[in-house]
Amino acid sequence: MSPDLPPVVPSVTAELVAALSPRLRKRLDAGVTKLLARPVVREGDTVRIAVDDETDVVLRAPGGTVTGADAIHCGCLLAPDCLHRAAAASAAPVAEEAPAPAEITETREETETAPTEPDTATSEQRAAARAVFDAAAAVLEAGTDGAGAVLQAELLHAAHTARLAGLPRASAAAVSVVTGVRAARSADPGHRLTDLAGTLAGVLGVTHRLPHATGPDLTELRGTARQPYRPDGSLRLYGLFSEPVLTATGYAGAVTWTADADGRLYTVSDVAPGGPSRATGAADRAVRIGDTTLTHRELSRAGLAVSGATVSPTGRLGAGAGVRAVRASGADWRAEPLDRLWAVPAAEQVARALNGGQDLLFLEVTLEGTVWETTGDCLLADCAGLPLRLATAHDDPALPYRDNLRLLAAAGGSRLRIVARLAPGPCPRALLLATEHPTDSGARVDLGLDRLRRADLPAGAVAPPARAMSTGDEAPLHLLRRRVHQAVPGGRRVLALAGNRPGDGARLRRLGLATAGDLLDDLHAAAADRSRDSFGRLLPADTGRFARAWLAAAVYTDEVERALCAAAWGASATEARGA
Repeated sequence: MSPDLPPVVPSVTAELVAALSPRLRKRLDAGVTKLLARPVVREGDTVRIAVDDETDVVLRAPGGTVTGADAIHCGCLLAPDCLHRAAAASAAPVAEEAPAPAEITETREETETAPTEPDTATSEQRAAARAVFDAAAAVLEAGTDGAGAVLQAELLHAAHTARLAGLPRASAAAVSVVTGVRAARSADPGHRLTDLAGTLAGVLGVTHRLPHATGPDLTELRGTARQPYRPDGSLRLYGLFSEPVLTATGYAGAVTWTADADGRLYTVSDVAPGGPSRATGAADRAVRIGDTTLTHRELSRAGLAVSGATVSPTGRLGAGAGVRAVRASGADWRAEPLDRLWAVPAAEQVARALNGGQDLLFLEVTLEGTVWETTGDCLLADCAGLPLRLATAHDDPALPYRDNLRLLAAAGGSRLRIVARLAPGPCPRALLLATEHPTDSGARVDLGLDRLRRADLPAGAVAPPARAMSTGDEAPLHLLRRRVHQAVPGGRRVLALAGNRPGDGARLRRLGLATAGDLLDDLHAAAADRSRDSFGRLLPADTGRFARAWLAAAVYTDEVERALCAAAWGASATEARGA
């Protein structure tokens, strides 16, 4: 996947790949690899790829996104049925689908009612859900290593069909899987195996449950095509911090977090097609709300007075014509009203996040050095007696997260307030986003945008050597989790070849995880199940059975890890589930 190419909506990629002959489909992955190595030139809304000295592929993206197959042209003799157009679409980031006519509406007043959905899934929706499940199961069967452009296009086609059938949640989840697969195959620095496993489990879970759901459960599984913005009157907001956005889908920008006097969080975002340069430069762009000229960087330290505000369910501020906003004074993290965010016990914040609420954590910690993990070094800090690990929020080298974390490691003994994002796991762990300045009282550092210097550290600060520590995962759940994660890159074949180590299931049962033992045994049995016909030839694999066995193991593992995470932070499992 190339961030230099404009995003292409899923239906376009699916259409171009479907039009290829069987012979060209076999060559598509090689065509994508070759195209990614060719020079790309951008001229306004037009992007040109030099296939060779005489042939170009041209992508026209008015508004920054390719929305139709006719917007991709090739100058070769086989066009328009050539490999190059499909390869270009498959090499580009996946864009969001253009809104359907029914979705292009102004913000409605809260008193207006939405059309009533039937309380059972329609036959069209059940068929669309099944198509997404089958396409996602095929990706799991092959693993990211084997899920080439053809399988990706089939999942994108299923996603487009699901969207047309009124299943935006399944559609968005399927697109996220394709984005994750492409990031994995291209060794994108932002790719995380655990994230892709969660995304894949999400789309399989939604489409597995949807055909049998009714009432509120069905409404949740259908999802909404766009977040409704509702009036919220006048707001007095105080800047907290800004973070860069750099996604594998080809979008970049910045999000600034603010809070009102009651501690409720609001965001102002500027995200559009782009790459690392847009992510690092967006902080100095004016925020898109009212007539204010504040930049994101300035707003993170200042305040905002908004009238006629509109807000999405997630707290994102709208920028409609009726919204007015002017600059106001900000507040220090240790002064009211922001101080109250840090007054909430960490366990209570974690329970809120695990229950589907806001996942930001406002913590006061003492830095204690670095800890070595398989994914790289992370900071070790003491948080009210808990040994907390603070990792980087994004690994792209264009963002200063990693460099800032290494410098902070030399500020051992410093007691600082931080903002981090919960990273669920068997030990307290979070992704570090912003911190108080190590030496400048009252100043803050947005770790994804600002760069710390050696002069910013306490005098004589020296980073201690990283030390290895136990993962804290004493329960043998890793025996099951490892197999769940192995299947994502390697597919069924890896689990079938690995086999079930004698005693793994028995060990899980002996230590009180009987369900985990049964799920592990079933997963290996599903991976190894290949029947033969009367001539001894292998019959097609039952991808559905393998996907369901993998999904059951993934859901169970996620629920147990949720409980372990709550226990590690001192939050009860009951609180974490919102009971």
